This record gives sequence, structure tokens and C-alpha cells, in this order.
Amino acid sequence: MAKIAAIQLKSDGDPRNNLAAAARYIGEAARDGAQLVVLPEHFVYYNVRDTQTVAEAEAEKGLARQFFAEQARQHGLWLIAGTLPLFAEQAVSRNSDKPHATSLLYDAGGREVAAYQKIHLFDVNVQKTSKHYCESDSYAHGTHPVVAQTPCGCVGMSVCYDLRFPELYRQLAEQGAEILVAPSAFTAATGQAHWQLLLRARAVENLSYVVGANLCHRDHPKKPTWGGSAIIDPWGEVLAEMDDEEGFIIADIDLAHVKTLRQNMPVLEHRRLR
Repeated sequence: MAKIAAIQLKSDGDPRNNLAAAARYIGEAARDGAQLVVLPEHFVYYNVRDTQTVAEAEAEKGLARQFFAEQARQHGLWLIAGTLPLFAEQAVSRNSDKPHATSLLYDAGGREVAAYQKIHLFDVNVQKTSKHYCESDSYAHGTHPVVAQTPCGCVGMSVCYDLRFPELYRQLAEQGAEILVAPSAFTAATGQAHWQLLLRARAVENLSYVVGANLCHRDHPKKPTWGGSAIIDPWGEVLAEMDDEEGFIIADIDLAHVKTLRQNMPVLEHRRLR
């Protein structure tokens, strides 16, 4: 058994305020026994438009990366740090290349042990609100699925809009993922319709735990987000969930449950179409 927590935040325009709020809930989750904590997508710099400047500032030991390392080390837990705009290490010209929306995984010693660059970017028109989003204006697409071994199990990394692409999660499961994580900033309109539905679908399809840590603030005048952070078990049961408030949820992760379900219903072995 292991305990995993998802933190839900209502970000503002001040990165230090956002990090202070995160520190509060990381500490509370740690005191409740969390061994792995998942933070929401780009909560630190939510209202910042100049992602290239942020990426330059965070390139090595920026404000947020120092904070994440310190929190993981201080509390002795593993931390999935939402996302930050970061340049790919192999970038030839950082003045012209777009950063990636990058989700970092820290071990309990504060070391960055994995980095996932968001593959699917949110370029859509939300009909209900007439809002247009074009994430690719600011970010480059990632290309590779990422799994990482943690004391809680093998974690498959994803971010927000990725949830609509089940082929990614099937690849993560085939690479050994038992826990799928989705730091997110799901919009209020799409979140109300699809957020928990997608979390549960990805859990059932892959017989994996799913942890969705979302931003909240459904009444935000410009960028409303749904909240509803949830932890789902491999049978699609909701183990813990939130509404539209800041805080955290925590649940037990039982890898024996994953193993038993996959033995009894070996869907990963029964695939006929690839």
C-alpha cells in the first residue's frame, strides 16, 4: 500500500503566492502520509504570457524548480510538479525555439528524475463559452511518452489535454505504468462535461490508478477552470474527489489490486488492432 495525494489550487498572477499555497498543502498531505504528491498544470505561472522568458529563468535553478526540489527533500516524498515552460536540452537556438510544457518528477531527495513534455496541445474553440485556445502559440509539442519507477509504483506521466488521447495511455500501460497522473488546468466548460468521465475511462481501459490534479476557479472572469481533482481506482471507482475549492485529496494505492485485475481481465493482452 502507498498513499498518493492530488493538490488543487486557485492560481493568481503572483508566482510566489502560488508556491506558498502549494507549500501549505504539500505539508498537510505529507503529514497525512502522502508518499507521492501531484500538483496541477502550470499553476506557478498561470497568467504569464511570456513563456520564453519564464523558460529562460527556470532553465537551471529557477524559482519554481528550487521550490519543488526543496519541498520534496524537506518532506521526504516524491513530487510531480505540475508543469513549467522549459526549453528542450537539445534546442539549438533558444531565442527562437518555443519551450515545452514540461512536467517534472522529483524524488524524495529533491532530484529531478523524469521530465515529460506535453504531447497534445490545447488548440481548440470551446463552443459553450466562445473562447479560443491555442497552446501551440506558446509551446512546442512533446514527442515521447514517459514512465518512471517510484516507491508507489510505476508512474505514467501525462498532462491535461492528453486525457482525450487514449493511445498515449495504452502506450504508458504497455511500458509498465500502474499509476497514470494528469496535472491539469481543465477549463470549466469542458471539465463539467468530460473531466471525470475521461479520468475514469483512462483508468478502466488500462486497469490503472489515475490521479487528476486540476486548477480550480469556475467563476474566473477570463480563464475559468473546473477543479474536481480526483483519484480513480483501476475499476473506475472514485476513491477521492474535490469540488471547486483549494486543498488536497489523498487515497491508498494498492498495486496488488492492479495485478489481480489485469490477471482476471487481461485487456492489455487481448488487443487485436494496433
